[in-house]
Amino acid sequence: MTGPTGAPVAGAVAAEASASRPEAEAAAVHVARAGAAGMVSPVDGLGVLHLFCHVGPGTDRARLGAAVASARQAGDQVVTVSVLGHKADVGLMALGPDLRRLRALQGAVQAAGCTVTASYVSLTEVSEYAAGIPEEMRQARLYPQLPPADKPAFCFYPMSKRRGDVHNWYAMGFEERKELMLGHGRVGRRFHGRVLQLITGSTGLDDWEWGVTLFATRPDDLKACVYEMRFDEASARFADFGPFWAGVVADLDEALDLSGGAR
Repeated sequence: MTGPTGAPVAGAVAAEASASRPEAEAAAVHVARAGAAGMVSPVDGLGVLHLFCHVGPGTDRARLGAAVASARQAGDQVVTVSVLGHKADVGLMALGPDLRRLRALQGAVQAAGCTVTASYVSLTEVSEYAAGIPEEMRQARLYPQLPPADKPAFCFYPMSKRRGDVHNWYAMGFEERKELMLGHGRVGRRFHGRVLQLITGSTGLDDWEWGVTLFATRPDDLKACVYEMRFDEASARFADFGPFWAGVVADLDEALDLSGGAR
């Protein structure tokens, strides 16, 4: 199985090779059958599920690998990350058209002995402020191909626009909001080639309004991008940020090896 660059999808070969036990086969069947009751899909774009997990001696490597491999075989993308810090050991970012299938993957991950410490649910989208962008750019936002080549540094955080008494994003007119977002985008374009940003919408789906996933060549690119964009007026006056998760894109076996916990 290969990714958008033609290289093997992270962890797919190792996971499929190791998934020989009955429990692992059951995990694969569980994910593969998830859509039998009918797909639950957005009109345009993909569902996105971030899972951040702790692993331990009870984590079944083969069963987890089978779940990830089955999701990929069904057509979903699953990016696996080795997470730094105490919040999680392993991160999974899954993108696919069917929310049932994403939920089945979550269940299979938990059945493999992973403890989900945090999650985030969102949808790929094209911002209302990006109307009229070229079709190629529109498709890249709705149907991204992840992970990008040569960008192993990873971070994810949720955010919302402020609705306070003094600064209320939603009390402004569309044109004023659009002008601020165009300025915000100009700052982000300084990092073209160094950082790939995917903003997914979560209003009505999770606790924040957007999820921001960043892939970078080096970890200091992530730091510099987020730092510089906070000075932009759209962020400085109107942005509230949630917790951050940072890590390294790795195939599943490497991520589990680095965690030191899975059998």
